[in-house]
Amino acid sequence: MGRLAPFWPRMMKRGTACAYLDLSAAELEREIAAGRLPHPVMLGNAEHWSRSELDEYVDRLTGVRAANDWRKGSPLYNG
Repeated sequence: MGRLAPFWPRMMKRGTACAYLDLSAAELEREIAAGRLPHPVMLGNAEHWSRSELDEYVDRLTGVRAANDWRKGSPLYNG
């Protein structure tokens, strides 16, 4: 039958974040330096990335966020 999607923790270490985004560590660093992905935060003794923040950045990159923007149909914001 079908395979279940893996469990992605809310806060991810570098290797997990790379797997989540399907990027190498070098690609992850380049995307962070370019501002297309967020910087990590220190949690415990290691850098971690927030899954929800990664999702927000990817949504912006792919245009998903703009398509779902509630202000799009509002005359107040589209004057």
